[in-house]
Amino acid sequence: MNTDAVHLSAGGVSVIVATDVETMPYIAHWGSELGDLGAAELQQIVQGAHRQRAVSTPDTPVPTGMLPEARQGWFGIPGVSGHRGGTVPFAAFTRDTPMLVSGRTIEVSGVDAAAGLEVTLHLELFESGLLRTRARLRNTGSGEYTLGGVDIAMPVPERATEILDFSGRHNGERRPQHSLVVDGTHLRENRRGRTGPDAVTLLAAGTPGFTEERGEVWASHVGWSGNQRAWLHRGNGGAVHLGGGELLEAGEVLLAAGDEYASPWVYFTYGEGLDAASARIHDMLRARPNHPTVGRPITLNTWEAVYFDHALPPLIELADAAAAIGVERFVLDDGWFSGRRHDRAGLGDWYEDAEVWPRGLAPLVDHVRARGMQFGLWFEPEMTNPDSNLVRQHPEWILSPLDRDAPLARQQLVVNIAHPDAFAYIAERLIDIITRYRIDYVKWDHNRDLIEPVDRVTGRAGVHRQTHATYRLMRALREACPWLEIESCSAGGGRIDLGIVEVVDRFWTSDSNDPLERQRIQRGTSLLMPVELLGSHVGAQVAHVTGRAASMTFRAVTALVGSFGIEWDLREASADERAELAGWIDIVKRLRPLIERGRQHRLQTEPQLIAQAIVATDRAHAVATIAAIDSPHHLPGGHLRIPGLAPERLYRVERVLVDGAADPTAGRMQPHWWSGPIEMTGKVLAEIGLGLPTLRPQEAGLIEFTAVS
Repeated sequence: MNTDAVHLSAGGVSVIVATDVETMPYIAHWGSELGDLGAAELQQIVQGAHRQRAVSTPDTPVPTGMLPEARQGWFGIPGVSGHRGGTVPFAAFTRDTPMLVSGRTIEVSGVDAAAGLEVTLHLELFESGLLRTRARLRNTGSGEYTLGGVDIAMPVPERATEILDFSGRHNGERRPQHSLVVDGTHLRENRRGRTGPDAVTLLAAGTPGFTEERGEVWASHVGWSGNQRAWLHRGNGGAVHLGGGELLEAGEVLLAAGDEYASPWVYFTYGEGLDAASARIHDMLRARPNHPTVGRPITLNTWEAVYFDHALPPLIELADAAAAIGVERFVLDDGWFSGRRHDRAGLGDWYEDAEVWPRGLAPLVDHVRARGMQFGLWFEPEMTNPDSNLVRQHPEWILSPLDRDAPLARQQLVVNIAHPDAFAYIAERLIDIITRYRIDYVKWDHNRDLIEPVDRVTGRAGVHRQTHATYRLMRALREACPWLEIESCSAGGGRIDLGIVEVVDRFWTSDSNDPLERQRIQRGTSLLMPVELLGSHVGAQVAHVTGRAASMTFRAVTALVGSFGIEWDLREASADERAELAGWIDIVKRLRPLIERGRQHRLQTEPQLIAQAIVATDRAHAVATIAAIDSPHHLPGGHLRIPGLAPERLYRVERVLVDGAADPTAGRMQPHWWSGPIEMTGKVLAEIGLGLPTLRPQEAGLIEFTAVS
């Protein structure tokens, strides 16, 4: 067998990439680290990827490539689909270059002479063990090529028999779904024009009973903020593959002669348990040069404090209250621009409202800065209202069918920012306001799905170009305003992915500030994003979204494991509430270095409890949170084991409370460690753990572990 094979290894993961004579790459192994392999052993592994022929398969079996082809006996979603006026419907590439290896990256090209196509496949293994791949497709023919899609696939061992992915809704994002691997295709398609509150987030396949802590897990993620698909396919021969790519509507991408299409990066992560697979993503993100630095500012956002009722005196009062308790960033939300007294008008007209702000935003900006805080501002650049000058003057800028407007959603239409004139207008308005006031932070919202997204100039589906234009617009702002930070909000957590993370600094995890809902939402979202990128705010005692009441401790402990902030009208808070919140802010500031760089462990305990630990990289310091979301099935219950600590080191274990604040659990029978510090080794904490406290629904605790030897 004449094969070329490369063994990439990093972060406890091995990937073996192989090609036969003239074939495009296939994967002979992706999973646990294999150690040093000799040439003979490497060839044996590659040969093992060539399975024996079965009845009804091609007479000469070949492994399924990273870009699966029909001629390989593949009956799932093809790697490259498309046609030339209905001809050459099945892509079949012949490798025309050797695998070009540089460090842990591989690039290889191939051609399909009959279809007039050239493809270049890129593969990169990060130091953390996270793998990502993408493909570039070029039309080398003389006519137009209609692209159907480009999907990249990775094999998964047949011992992976269970599936985990996510769905959700507005105010209820990242809800886990469990199913079994069966023959056929488990397909998740997204046509919302954004990542969506029901995004798959991670499509994971694992060994029976896999959890956060145990079992082998292989997972994929499409790093793209537009339409996409993620899938798992098991053929009737038993081979299992994970795959995905951008979902293109009919005629959305037409490649003229010489044109190229670049697929989104598709990410693949492996781990012994979900936590290990997740940590490889986190480590990759944290290693980026543009990753936010330690010390994320404590943020107050004005939305649930004033909604559209903007006026200078109450906002100054709110800013004073925020500064007094230690807030570091003050963000003015929706309602500041022309005609925006409600949600039915003004979007797209990005000028200060002259009636509300006769002297512009300067008085508020100056006051906020004088109190030692940064100033942030809300925009929704991709949306507009029918009642706006933008729509009245430029109906051709709307992303809608040619003969009518698309259905309204949240009183909004979508601006086609891929239209050059619309892009230039939006960029000019945002850059003008941001530079004039040197805005520190933009909350970038995107509140609706893209329904019937048609470019009125070309008549073609527009999500592909719109998504690229969004990335380009964000980059333009960052280039013009290099000090700027951007938060991605999309009706809460509707646009959280590894595509847009390259151009934003923070995500608004959900529009729900109910801490009970947030406990569940943040647990799922943090599998993809490290907690320092996930905005998590203390809301009012009675949550505006659910009407559920919660204590300060429950709200603060929930917000602590994230980018901490406040979404509450502090003018209505009592002196005692402000003092307690200030105490929690002091705790957050002290623990920020740990929370923003520590390794997250999602702890296994009673189903009515949600617990997690964050352990410093040097394992000298850790915290754990435990929250009750329902009444426990058992009292006193079991134990809370803390993984990740140094086994032989001795730790001081102490519950963290705000000085002077009431302890709602006082007077209740509790385990011995709850009322005072104890010392235990990391091994004992991992193997036996701490006896569970007795918590009523919507009670929470924060535990700190400090190495003393």
